Amino acid sequence: VHPDRIVTNAGARAGDVLVLTKPIGTGVLTTALKRDLLSEAELGEAVAVMTTLNAGAAHAMAGAGVHAATDVTGFGLLGHLHTLLAASGVAAEVAARAVPFLPRAREMAERGAIPGGTTRNLESLAAAVGFDPGVDAVTRVLLGDAQTSGGLLIAVPADRRDALVAALVREHTPAAAVIGRVVPGPAGRISVA
Repeated sequence: VHPDRIVTNAGARAGDVLVLTKPIGTGVLTTALKRDLLSEAELGEAVAVMTTLNAGAAHAMAGAGVHAATDVTGFGLLGHLHTLLAASGVAAEVAARAVPFLPRAREMAERGAIPGGTTRNLESLAAAVGFDPGVDAVTRVLLGDAQTSGGLLIAVPADRRDALVAALVREHTPAAAVIGRVVPGPAGRISVA
């Protein structure tokens, strides 16, 4: 990879939009399987998402003028976003309703299938994340859910958003969801509404 084409987690800028390439919920769903709340057959979409490589998303990013990106794995969406923002010296606003969740993830979280890692993620982020009172407890859990083979979280200039989303769709990524925006503010701070 040419040095000019390397994308790190440290280049997000105020005004960028945040795009997510896979739905969230693999931690909750695999915990539900372990607790016999779901069968393996019911995990079909989650398995399909986990076995989809991020190569297509990375290819889509190549010509989109992306400022920063990170994978979403064990520290969950909020944990990895916090790291990206802290490294970039900016803050973000996330629209909880815009975040895609895997089918049945909400139901399984409501039934208590919450991984220990997810709980630890949320505890460690308590000082960095502010939730609007309208964001329910289950959504908060899912936003911190520890992911297995999660997607990419990408910060892209607002005027390049549509080009990136179109490229992600062409690459058949599991999602191409605009979930928020980068704003000036304390480095690493996340507001969720």
